[in-house]
Amino acid sequence: MPSIELGDSIPPNTAHAVSVSLPTWRSNIGYEEGEQWVLGVMVTGYPRFFIHKSIQAFGRDIVAKHGSANQQAILFPTKKTANRCIEFIRDKAPESALTDLDVLHLVLDPTKKAPAGLPDTPSISAVLCTSESFPFAKQYWQHSGDGVSSRRAEFYHALFKENMLVPEDTVSSSPRPLNKLGRGPKRYRRTASVDDTTNGSNGANNNRQYPVTLDPPADEVTDTLESSRFLEERYGRNLDLSLVPNAKSAIRRRIAGVLTTDIDLESTAALPTMDSNARGISNFKEDDIYLVPCGMNAIFTTHQTLLKARKPEKSINFGFPYVDTLKILQKFGPGAIFYGHGSSADLDDLEKRLEAGEKFLGLFCEFPGNPLLTCPDLTRIRRLADKYDFAVVVDETVGNFVNVNVLPFADVVVSSLTKIFSGDCNVMGGSIILNPNSRYYASLKRVMTAEFEDTYWAEDVIFMERNSRDFISRIDRVNANAEAICEVLVAHPLVTNVYYPKYNESRPNYEACKLPTGGYGGLLSCTLKTKAHAMAFYDAIETAKGPSLGTNFTLTSPYVVLAHYQELDWAASFGVNPDLLRISVGLEEDLVDIFKKALKAAEAVQEDTE
Repeated sequence: MPSIELGDSIPPNTAHAVSVSLPTWRSNIGYEEGEQWVLGVMVTGYPRFFIHKSIQAFGRDIVAKHGSANQQAILFPTKKTANRCIEFIRDKAPESALTDLDVLHLVLDPTKKAPAGLPDTPSISAVLCTSESFPFAKQYWQHSGDGVSSRRAEFYHALFKENMLVPEDTVSSSPRPLNKLGRGPKRYRRTASVDDTTNGSNGANNNRQYPVTLDPPADEVTDTLESSRFLEERYGRNLDLSLVPNAKSAIRRRIAGVLTTDIDLESTAALPTMDSNARGISNFKEDDIYLVPCGMNAIFTTHQTLLKARKPEKSINFGFPYVDTLKILQKFGPGAIFYGHGSSADLDDLEKRLEAGEKFLGLFCEFPGNPLLTCPDLTRIRRLADKYDFAVVVDETVGNFVNVNVLPFADVVVSSLTKIFSGDCNVMGGSIILNPNSRYYASLKRVMTAEFEDTYWAEDVIFMERNSRDFISRIDRVNANAEAICEVLVAHPLVTNVYYPKYNESRPNYEACKLPTGGYGGLLSCTLKTKAHAMAFYDAIETAKGPSLGTNFTLTSPYVVLAHYQELDWAASFGVNPDLLRISVGLEEDLVDIFKKALKAAEAVQEDTE
């Protein structure tokens, strides 16, 4: 990939890119230190950390029209998500930060003549807060993944500019029902969708079990075409949103492993039926798979669901986690115990706690972990969970559906579809899979049926479905490339450690879940002899360089600097070197040469210092 300028989107010229270029080690430090020479040129950033500029612009316009001079706005797709943010601020912020704190729910102005095809209940919510409380709102945005997507913000901003959205409390009696927020236009949904939570004032489905129905009712066809034309002509869209229900079904079936070829979404016959033994699990149905706006929202939603489905207890975070997973468990409920090594000794200690009578809500782990790529012993964890009654939640983002099958060991499996499932680094998404044979399945399903809001924006769904069509074929190439890079790194004298499931001591744990045709994944990490070597390697490597992983192109990052800059010593105490380089391997054909060249640059540092 050609060199990408500091602060430019990755991929370049991509309006809704998920990553941003930080091409030198120094620029990563500058980002973490908040230095203007970095922040001032950033056109975007990772969406949960950097609020997209289109969202910021919409927020400013909302404050200008409905707020006060000392307020800022942070946007959410529904009233429910905005109210959760308010609750978090009130719980975590000091009393002085709670002034001028409010929620504004914007709905369609009933006095305006809406253009043909406009969604029947367009609405969006804004948390209005001061500069003192904004950091707490931003914390909620980052941890929960509940924030509005940039594509959704652009759509509603256009309505707002045309004065078609007004505060809900100004609408006269008998307003339109507003509980359908964030599910995309009604005409693009089918009542048979598992994600339709429009029955009941709190988003409940009245315990209905929805079959999979893909054909639109005949009387909706004209409205759907009209809606698509309206979106395309008025807002410059070029997406047929009538295909959203089929797109969601296609995504779910790819996750389940039953859809393995390209399909035509306009032909419902092209979607294969769900095999009752998909993923090696009996009784597995499509409506056991939920789609959410991002991977972290999958973890957040699962934790919230467990707290409602079971007696609230502390959780277990097992293994060194991605930063926000631990924060969710610590901040949203009774708290968590943390086993940062994820070792057999840690399991011994946990077993002693359990034998002594301690109770836990659930154990959350990654398979493999990020960034050390170690794998927990899911076989033993499953045994302990069955004996001592706690749920097992496995994040398989790094392993991915094609390489490993962790569902037989888990009660819930979560994943970030933003990563290799999409690959194009231009849309966010996440998934939650309930194991139908889990002892907690009935209670989890009951809570999800009553509480789950489908806030996955229709356009994001369309992009995710398109991106994921060649998911399986991409994985094979990524696996092969990653192994080839590992061989280069392992053989080089300056490389002190290579972290990859194939090379780690925990490889037997990986093999226990590895599929017969699976590989070892596209993520690896390494350390070099000195920080100077690591810096020279990073600055020289001719790949994209920025946050995120699982992209179709190789993406390199000084991961620990970005994820744990304020807690480097803490990370080091769990064996995570502050100078570690994380490499998300892509599809390029010349990667071996690219890495050899970067290692040459590191060798030059060695020559200068000897």
